[in-house]
Amino acid sequence: MSNRILSQLLSEPDAYFLLQEAHAILNKEREKRINFYNEITEQEKVEFINGEIVIHSPVKKRHNQASLLLAQLLNIYSNKFELGFVGIEKIMISLTRNDYEPDICFFRNDKSISFTEDQILFPAPDLIVEILSDSTEKRDRGVKFKDYQAHKIEEYWIIDTENQTLEQYHLKGDTYDLILKSSQGLVKSFVVDGFQIPITSIFDETENLKTILGF
Repeated sequence: MSNRILSQLLSEPDAYFLLQEAHAILNKEREKRINFYNEITEQEKVEFINGEIVIHSPVKKRHNQASLLLAQLLNIYSNKFELGFVGIEKIMISLTRNDYEPDICFFRNDKSISFTEDQILFPAPDLIVEILSDSTEKRDRGVKFKDYQAHKIEEYWIIDTENQTLEQYHLKGDTYDLILKSSQGLVKSFVVDGFQIPITSIFDETENLKTILGF
């Protein structure tokens, strides 16, 4: 897609001027991003997306529960087998243009081994999980999907708590393949070695505990 857009731009006779204008806009955006870094605090969940500061509203109970249950599963499993680092809610990942705070993310050891206790900006994770809400679904399926894909984040899960479904995407070449979309059965991670859980364990506390005990 990016090659098609570039080809369209270069076909325009004023392409040089358009590129100059885009460069100037991105420079102003970069200044705004630096100010964003200086002003953000730990008290709010906030992201920097295409030059705009996005402040997140409070989440519904079912969103919080799914986030907590899945993070528990990932963190306990990852710690048991010493696989990497699990971040939740307020871990800010810094990509080329944008900064996001995914609901859950996972970094393999080769990345997480260099993390410090005072670190506040993190590189692209190996797995990202976004839990849909009315205010975030368009971004989770739109700009974030494209950005995660462009930065070769290997695995992306989208969770719909209202319908209790999980979508699993895996990077193949330069694009995400939809591996499954289901409310039943098992999901097996491509990134977290050996991590396989019932989808229901993301939404049900009893199933969650059974799964943890089975690790």
